[in-house]
Amino acid sequence: MIDPHAPAPPGPPPSWGTAHGPAAVRLPVRPGTGRFLVLACVFVCAACGLVYELELVALAAYLIGDSVTQASIVLSVMVFAMGIGSLAAKRLRRLGAAGFGAVEAGLALVGGCSAMALYAVFAWTGDWGGLWAHGPRLLLVAFSLATGLLIGAEVPLLMELIQRIRRQDAGGAVADLFAADYVGALVGGLAFPFLLLPFLGQLTGALLTGTVNVIAGGALVLGLFHRDLTRRARWLLLITNVTVLGLLASAAVLVDDFERAARHAVYGDDVRVAVQSEVQEVVLTGGTGGTPFALFLDGRLRVSGADERRYHEALVHPVMNGPHGRVLVLGGGDGLAVREVLRHPGVRGVDLVEIDPEVVRLARQDPALAALNGHVYGDPRVHVTVADAFGWLRSAPAGTYDVVISDLPDPAITDSTKLYSQEFYGLARRTLAPGGRMVVHAGPLASRPRGFWTVDATLRAAGLRTSPYAVGGGTTGFAAGPDRSTDASERPHDWGFVLAAPGSAPPLGLADGPRPDTLTAQALAAGARAAERTRIDGLAVSTLVHPRY
Repeated sequence: MIDPHAPAPPGPPPSWGTAHGPAAVRLPVRPGTGRFLVLACVFVCAACGLVYELELVALAAYLIGDSVTQASIVLSVMVFAMGIGSLAAKRLRRLGAAGFGAVEAGLALVGGCSAMALYAVFAWTGDWGGLWAHGPRLLLVAFSLATGLLIGAEVPLLMELIQRIRRQDAGGAVADLFAADYVGALVGGLAFPFLLLPFLGQLTGALLTGTVNVIAGGALVLGLFHRDLTRRARWLLLITNVTVLGLLASAAVLVDDFERAARHAVYGDDVRVAVQSEVQEVVLTGGTGGTPFALFLDGRLRVSGADERRYHEALVHPVMNGPHGRVLVLGGGDGLAVREVLRHPGVRGVDLVEIDPEVVRLARQDPALAALNGHVYGDPRVHVTVADAFGWLRSAPAGTYDVVISDLPDPAITDSTKLYSQEFYGLARRTLAPGGRMVVHAGPLASRPRGFWTVDATLRAAGLRTSPYAVGGGTTGFAAGPDRSTDASERPHDWGFVLAAPGSAPPLGLADGPRPDTLTAQALAAGARAAERTRIDGLAVSTLVHPRY
């Protein structure tokens, strides 16, 4: 707390104005208006800073995978750098206006261009191997450091500026600054998912944020504190801000061409559809003119026309060995698992629960995907519900389904871990009719056996008895794991499944009726033996509050 009887600190240089201490400064407006303008700038800069932070987290999770890990890296590095930036800003306090203007110009350029830079490195160096394979991770840390340093330097400089307008005790000044800062952070945090992402996308949203940032910082310094700057400093800051604005504007003009080029670098030249739904990015490639069809969800190869039949036959046909009048499919909005279900006689109804309506729409309307799934959404027995599978199961009728098929993303993807939890399997078990069975896609076995056997242990903890098995995949290895990669050698080349039922372990075999094109009883038995050879006992169960994948 400041002692009012303490001697005044040394006065500033004469260029600051009068010699009444740091609070003495000539303004073109009244002091009250000046304070309001500074706090308004704090508000805007805080909103921009949080958008940069969320942008790095979102893009890192999208490009690299494992959102918890990437968020932890970004946040911890950025908070550490903010502390360093605050200390470094002490040397700029006597040049508060010029220092703040330079910091905001740098922050606008770094934050605004971060998304494009990360996407470019991922798209054009992801398959180079060696150190370049870690390029996105290294760049993520670099941008987190740079952004944190600049954000950390803001508050000390703003504290200096607001004290020079009207001197007050340090506690009151800090309270005013932090109040504006926290409210701005709230606005930025809400604007990112509800405005910037859905309407502008990640790249344009970051560029617009940088533009707002440099305008706010430059306007405050050049408009309110221009008398603190020499003529040369004013021109230098003006030129810097105009240059940053020009770079951001040029990037905004080119962002569509850049995104198309980067998308082609990642997915190939035959991209037909690329849409950002409220849930994920959905990309369709090929499927026309003899090119192989592929469906990518958030950059992960989810369906490959070259070998999807092997996966879906292995997923569906063993679980249909028994009563199968009523079938529940969790996930699988592409309709390919439903296609295999409908091949079996005696199916009276199929309920499909898919979280992303865009995937369902494309499965209905895209000619290549609809042809691949056999136009199953035109079958009156198929009923679609757009909902999160976990939430839907909580209110699902008990004892309804003969078969439950869990065709969900890899368990090691952070957003999917709740769908591989003991609680989830307990809810799914409740929906089974007497004699009912459930099958779960449990991720690749050869490359991630621990995750596979954690799924098995979790199913058993939910009161189910299990029959695990695996089948080999093709070179495309679709239904890939948590990490995006443009290197085909890093993709899984097999698929693991767990067949489960209450009471006793269900027999592993094929139902009488349609003969699968790629799966035989002998191959199924061999897949069960291969899985058993990799068994890992004693693994902990995965739950909502303690995920193990």
